[in-house]
Amino acid sequence: MPKQRSVCVFCGSRDGTSPAYADLALQFGQEVARRKLRMVYGGGGIGLMGIAARAARRGKAQVLGIIPDFLSTDEVAFDDCELEIVDTLHERKARMAMESAGFVVLPGGIGTMEEVVEVLSWSNLGLFPMKTVFLDNNGYWDPFFALLEHSIKEGFTSESLRGQALRAQTADKALDLLGL
Repeated sequence: MPKQRSVCVFCGSRDGTSPAYADLALQFGQEVARRKLRMVYGGGGIGLMGIAARAARRGKAQVLGIIPDFLSTDEVAFDDCELEIVDTLHERKARMAMESAGFVVLPGGIGTMEEVVEVLSWSNLGLFPMKTVFLDNNGYWDPFFALLEHSIKEGFTSESLRGQALRAQTADKALDLLGL
């Protein structure tokens, strides 16, 4: 499927404490399928990423999982999708970016934050100038955006990043913001 019909999702390999997180992942996967998009993601079958991937596949969407070999057992690679095994986390992110037209970020932990900060850095440098939409409906990403604003205010991050790091409360709106 062409890159312009593919969306990359970053999200947790855990479910989190609120059922709202799992609901959001489910809704995202369903919306990807409804729009006949391809979902590109980290390849795991557990946590929010597994929920989103299974929902997309149930809706007959194409799903490309990209997972480093060393995580394929920890994150229990999802076997109902096209699966690409890579050597490193950096290679995973680079492949995900090359295969996608934009990024959606659901709640997640330090790994999710590391992924999104790297792609925002790439965007800030003009390497992959794609939009990133943070999807949450309960303020999960509020502290991250407060830190981002602080970094802009203190002169360490370009103000132009505001136009690349967007927010949405529904999967439908997130994909609309990416033009998908």
